[in-house]
Amino acid sequence: MLSAAVTGLGGAERPGQVKMAQAVRHAIEHDEHLAVQAGTGTGKSLAYLVPALRHAIESDSAVVVSTATIALQRQLVDRDLPRLAQSLADHLPHEPQFAILKGRRNYLCRHKATAGWADDEEEGLFDPRDISLTGRMVQRIQEWAEETETGDRDELVPGVNEQAWRQFSVSARECLGAQRCPSGAECFAELARERAGQVDVVVTNHALLAIDAMEDFAVLPDHDVVVVDEAHELVDRVTSVVTDELSDVSVSTAVRRVGRLIEQAVADRLQEAGEDLKALLAVAPSGRLDTLPGVLGVTLGVIRDAAFTCITALGSRGADRDDPERAGLRKAAFTALDEIHDTAVRILDAFGGDSEIDRAEVVWLEAATDRRPATLRVAPLTVAGMLRAKLFADRTVILTSATLALGGAFDAMARQWGLGPSTPDGPAPETTAPDETTRTPGSDGTAETTGSGTSVGTTGSGTSVGTAGSGRATETTGSGKAADAPQHKGWTGLDVGSPFDHARSGILYLARHLPQPGRDGLPQAYLDEMAELIEAAGGRTLGLFSSMRAAKAATEALRDRIGVPLLCQGDDSTSQLVQRFADDPATCLFGTLSLWQGVDVPGPSLSLVIIDRIPFPRPDDPLASARQRHVAAKGGNGFMSVAATHAALLLAQGAGRLLRSHTDKGVIAVLDPRLATARYAPFLRASLPPFWTTDDPAKVRAALRRLTTA
Repeated sequence: MLSAAVTGLGGAERPGQVKMAQAVRHAIEHDEHLAVQAGTGTGKSLAYLVPALRHAIESDSAVVVSTATIALQRQLVDRDLPRLAQSLADHLPHEPQFAILKGRRNYLCRHKATAGWADDEEEGLFDPRDISLTGRMVQRIQEWAEETETGDRDELVPGVNEQAWRQFSVSARECLGAQRCPSGAECFAELARERAGQVDVVVTNHALLAIDAMEDFAVLPDHDVVVVDEAHELVDRVTSVVTDELSDVSVSTAVRRVGRLIEQAVADRLQEAGEDLKALLAVAPSGRLDTLPGVLGVTLGVIRDAAFTCITALGSRGADRDDPERAGLRKAAFTALDEIHDTAVRILDAFGGDSEIDRAEVVWLEAATDRRPATLRVAPLTVAGMLRAKLFADRTVILTSATLALGGAFDAMARQWGLGPSTPDGPAPETTAPDETTRTPGSDGTAETTGSGTSVGTTGSGTSVGTAGSGRATETTGSGKAADAPQHKGWTGLDVGSPFDHARSGILYLARHLPQPGRDGLPQAYLDEMAELIEAAGGRTLGLFSSMRAAKAATEALRDRIGVPLLCQGDDSTSQLVQRFADDPATCLFGTLSLWQGVDVPGPSLSLVIIDRIPFPRPDDPLASARQRHVAAKGGNGFMSVAATHAALLLAQGAGRLLRSHTDKGVIAVLDPRLATARYAPFLRASLPPFWTTDDPAKVRAALRRLTTA
């Protein structure tokens, strides 16, 4: 079928694509999980869609495809699946059907649009210009609501801000339900769910996949196979879904929602507690909270109890069935109060352990900005147990991305997903640098890692496979003891390589001679090196920086020096900047995180990718630092498990911006000398494609000049 699909689309089969399709089919047929690293140009979408479609039609059960970005969702639904369905029409019992499904918040709520519920935000938080802009957006949504057939926010172009959209959307918990809602028969979200329940392939996002797995109610239609594309982002997206926040504004929102439904004196107690929280957070230092200050603990306890009192005063959750408008107001009030109460409880419980090993969650304070108040956040130290129990236990899961084999192995990602092996004494050993890992040659000449239970091959153009996790799993509890967990499926890691000849098409330049980066901004030597490289490349440069401050500093220092156009993220929308960069080969583009993963510019406009420093998480990042410390407390290598793994993933993503077609050539220049000299450097370099590597700046500049004049 893959051959027929490729032929029907006018393409040619690629070895990596064939190997991946065979592995996906085998995993589905044998009910095993599969992690596949497939480099750019492999054709991985087709490699998983063909066997997924075949299974869906033969089993009469939907397959769910989850992505991290809207761009890939649209590519699948608007381009890949329609063309694939047409090319396979003669090879399947019926033409494949597909649909896109998003979270309820992404669809316009007809009932809320006409009921006139109170806004969720206080206008005083926003600049008057923002309020005026939001008013115009609200008017545009109202006009669009009269003509839209889907109610899908992404089809509203140009887009609108969150404040405007919130006035026309509800969360799943706020929804009255199709049976009780006056607009239930024409609800956009329900119609989208109905369409999804009738198709072979449902395309969704990681956030909705997580909600479907974690919540007590089903969001997605029944399915037994999940394909997770852009799987390197799964853990962060799931973590975001299960992170809660508490601020005086969220308390005030709950008070406004409940104010007209209960006695004012009861609501006032919650309002007063919210004002106390505002005063405390205004003077508290931002960052991670390792211990709970006594006065904050008391205030959180008062908020918890006051919210519970309001919930009790609201009475039965099923009341007002005959009054939809009042029922909607009550549902919104219950939702806001539940969130306040449960988050306060969760924050208080986060400090209940006797030691660091007992800790399950981290709490931190985000300082106030012009657009949002000081906010307490609480997040789990790991989502591995959740994923293992809620996602992997009952389904066959295919995970794929261009960057999964970090340090040349799948161990790091598998452990984050909950697929790594565990022992009765605690978690699996933490990842170590390759030079500390025993390696034995595989029968095909590739290297296979031994010892940790996951056998995975090297990155590059070769292919290697290993299996792990087929024994009885144990889950480590908060006390450090292992509790029995249900039998879990085995899993396989497969790197199908890349169709690109990295060693002939790209150079990895390690600027060994430069000083180590400091905390006081970019050293002058870095700016000089950038200028020389950009001049040799004739522009054509994507600068990836570890912070926006560094990107802006480099832009300011070099804009008048390099003699070619230089754009910086923030000058315009990112999509517009990338388009301008792609249209003019002489142009350079500097930026940060979204450019590390979101730029696809094949051709002569991109010949040089500059990375200013190894993208470790900031030392004061509350979640990363807490996770690192927690791993260390359990006897693991916190730095390698958290910081180095994070850096390896971003480095691999950043390096992946260079070669986007078979004719592309260029240089990845990493200015941070630690990638050449540090003890952990082999692990990071093993996460990158197998470029030809040098630390000679003269050779690199000469190569760039040759590309410029070619």
